[in-house]
Parts: sequence; C-alpha cells; structure tokens
Amino acid sequence: MSDGLFDQFKTWYEKRHDYARDWKARTGGQVVATMCTYTAEELLIAAGMLPVRVLGAHEPQNVTEPHIFGMFCPFCRDSLAQGLLGRFDYAEGVTLTQSCIQYRQTFGSWRQHVPTVKWDYYVPMPNEVQSQHAKKAHYEELQSFRVFLQTLIGKEITDDMLRESLAVVDENRRLLRELFDYRKDANPKVTGVEAVYASLTAQFIDKREHNEQLKKVLAALPKRQVERKTGARFMTIGSENDDIAFMAMVESVGATIVIDDQCSGTRYFWNESKPETDVIKAIADRYCDRPACPTKDYPVHTRYDHVLGLAKDYDVQGAIFLQQKFCDPHEGDYPDLKRHLEANGIPTLFLEFDITNPIGPFRIRIEAFLETLSEEELF
Repeated sequence: MSDGLFDQFKTWYEKRHDYARDWKARTGGQVVATMCTYTAEELLIAAGMLPVRVLGAHEPQNVTEPHIFGMFCPFCRDSLAQGLLGRFDYAEGVTLTQSCIQYRQTFGSWRQHVPTVKWDYYVPMPNEVQSQHAKKAHYEELQSFRVFLQTLIGKEITDDMLRESLAVVDENRRLLRELFDYRKDANPKVTGVEAVYASLTAQFIDKREHNEQLKKVLAALPKRQVERKTGARFMTIGSENDDIAFMAMVESVGATIVIDDQCSGTRYFWNESKPETDVIKAIADRYCDRPACPTKDYPVHTRYDHVLGLAKDYDVQGAIFLQQKFCDPHEGDYPDLKRHLEANGIPTLFLEFDITNPIGPFRIRIEAFLETLSEEELF
C-alpha cells in the first residue's frame, strides 16, 4: 500500500543507527546493544538507557571467521560482523540473555573484540522455563542485573522507576497486538512487510516514541482503504528473520503474510506482564511465560499448540518455515511442528536460507507452493 502510513517505521528501520546516535545526543543516555529478545528491556529503560537489538546487515562479510566457526548460523555471523565493522560504535554496553550456545559465543566474541564496548553483562536465564524453579531463578538473575546496572549508573533503580518502564513496555506490547489484529481481516489492512517494520523497530526505538507512532497508525487504520488483493494467507515460522526483501517478494507473487511465530515478530511482544506486588517478579515471570523459543520449549512442546492457534485465529492457508542455515534449535523443532500443523490441515513449505545471500531462488519455491495450494482447493 502506498498511503505512507508506515513510512516512519520504515525510516526508523533503514536508519536505525542514525536514530540511536541522535537519541544519544538528545538525551545523554547510554545505548546498549541487546542480543536475544529474552533481554529484560524494562531494567535498561529504567536505568535511562536505550536498548538496541543487534541485527545483521544482510550482506556478505569476511571478518568473523577468526572468531567463531563458519558453521554457525548466518545470523550469528552477521550479528558479530556488524560489531566488528563498527556499525554499533555508539553502544557503550552489550548484553545477552541466554539463548542458543552459538549466539552466546557470538556475544563472547563481541565483548572481547569490539573495541567500543565499555561494559557487558550476561544473564544466565534458565532454558527449562517449565521447571518449578525457573521463575525464582530468573527473578534472582534479574535482581543481580539490577544491582549491576545501579552500580554502573551510580544511582538506585527504584521499584517506581521499574513500574514506569514496565508500563511503557507493556503498552507497546498491547499496541502491537492491536495492530496485528487488523491482519485477521478477510482483506488485511496491514501487510506482512508493514507489520515487521512495526515489530522490529519496537526493538531499537525509544518505546515512548514508538508507542506514540503506533497510536497514530491505529487511529488511521479503521478508515484505511485496502487496494491490494490478499491472495493466499501465509504464516512464517522459525529462526530470526528481519529480511524485508524476502517478505516483500512473497507478497508480490499473490500472497499476504498475515501472522508469524518468530522473535522478530510475535514472540517478542505477544504477552504482557501480570500484576504483581514485586515488580521484578512481574518482569521475570513475563519472560518465562512468553511464547517459547525452541531453546526453551521442553520437556512439553507448548509451542506447537500456540503456533497452531495463531494459524487458526488468522485463517492461515499455508505456513512457511524459515530456518537460518545451521540453526540447531529450529532444525530440531521443525519435523514435529510440521507434522502437527499438517495433521491439522495447514500445508507447510520449508526454506533453509542464508540472510547474506540473494533471495531470488526462493521466488520459484514460493510460486510452486502457491500453485500447489490452488490445486488442492480445486479438489
């Protein structure tokens, strides 16, 4: 659509480094490079910092091989490359909350070899979030993170400061859910490309500014005129994916991406916190309760019914699995989730990709998938 409603999000996405430098100059606050959407942004925001999620540049690089293995996923390597190439030279700190072991090594190399890093912090969040001890353990780790940040900035981070930041982040989650609800329509008022611009920029733009922009968009959406054909309703599932060009290609050949289960989208914002007297408990519990990444989805696979529920709620006609090459967690998750979806009437397509390579060859695969869906409808 060409009404310019999502242009601000697009500009923020394309000029995210410029935004972070400008924010730093305007506020005097610290910018923190965050790795993994399990990072408790609420603590950083309460400390007066801007969390900026590390994303790749989708371009070939040759600087990471001395530091991490070439068989690590392209997202790991591209994320490290952006640090080594100085793209995040405005970030004083870098932090990671435990995700996969390969990304932890990316974080370890970043904090050792990116010269502009002044401090780093690793939060060892439990992987078995279903354990009866997980929430208590994560609570203690976030309390330790809070103490570290207080020492770093030289002042107390009070409960009231944390409640204020939690309210801002929860509002952002709520507004993004409202935005994504418009994708349920028979003729969605929000495309997949527009939705990913909105969800991704929430991960590196000041939440207060992002909330105000979301409110403007949500106020305009009820009167928005849909000019494009919806075509097949697709869902994307899998590894981190902020490849706008890929999503635009899918939506150019007779389809609309109406929902996702990815950390670049719904897994980042889907659930808000629950009321608690202890604000750190509210924050810790929220991250343990959020839609699980495969690294944290055991012994019971809670993801499978959650993903199927999304597919049903958004009237999905086909699911595209987007797996970063060599992504072990999603590779192990894929076979059973594929069977679960197909057993419940959702056809699937598996694409293993490298975010630094051209997406052209996938166009043929998408078109073939669309043709298969059309043939199935005829019979």
